[in-house]
Amino acid sequence: PRQLRRVIGLTGQYASVDEKLPGWENLYMIGRLLDLPRKEARARADELLERFSLTEAAKRPAATYSGGMRRRLDLAASMIGRPAVLFLDEPTTGLDPRTRNEVWDEVKAMVGDGVTVLLTTQYMEEAEQLASELTVVDRGRVVADGRIDELKAKVGGRTLRIRPAEATQLRPLAGHLDDLGLTGLASTTVDTDTGTLLVPILSDEQLTAVVGALTARGVTLAAITTELPSLDEVFLSLTGHRASTPQDTVPAQDREEVAV
Repeated sequence: PRQLRRVIGLTGQYASVDEKLPGWENLYMIGRLLDLPRKEARARADELLERFSLTEAAKRPAATYSGGMRRRLDLAASMIGRPAVLFLDEPTTGLDPRTRNEVWDEVKAMVGDGVTVLLTTQYMEEAEQLASELTVVDRGRVVADGRIDELKAKVGGRTLRIRPAEATQLRPLAGHLDDLGLTGLASTTVDTDTGTLLVPILSDEQLTAVVGALTARGVTLAAITTELPSLDEVFLSLTGHRASTPQDTVPAQDREEVAV
């Protein structure tokens, strides 16, 4: 176990730094606990503070740091032992867009250095930015895994987004389209937030068939567009609902996440 801990880094969902200690001493302490020689622990602390733009705050107690600074310090602490495998649990939750981008850059740099990163996130944009392989977990069960392009292929090359004039028609229309039994057509998803139907399509023939079916039914449409599926829509298609956001009050065991 001791040897295993030396090659693993962990950054939890919330920063776990010692708030009474200055930033530099936090990193030095972790380095020594990982059995780094004093000289190497000092050098690593200096190096990581500079890498995460924390050098000017190195001597200040961590309690005086902003949330983004604490998150960067926590991430630096997980890297001080040069881990071969790094576990990140929702590392950008609550961060402003600029700090989030900085964390993304560091994760990409670590992967470039040969570190294997396992990241859990509820931000689909984050998964699309960082992932090479995805595992989608819905209510505690793995519902899909693979590369981003593979998951998008599962739900169709394009998405037909249909918004009927009457929102009450959403679910009846979804059932009607599913009952058509078009070859290769994936299930229709109802997006009540935007009042639209999402229909993954693989060909122009399927698009023509869907539009023809709606016309034959006499449906009045407010809008109809086609677009490449986003990762959020892939998740929606795979699970039948949107991924929860970090602000949702959903029990931990019921959250929907993407492991990267």
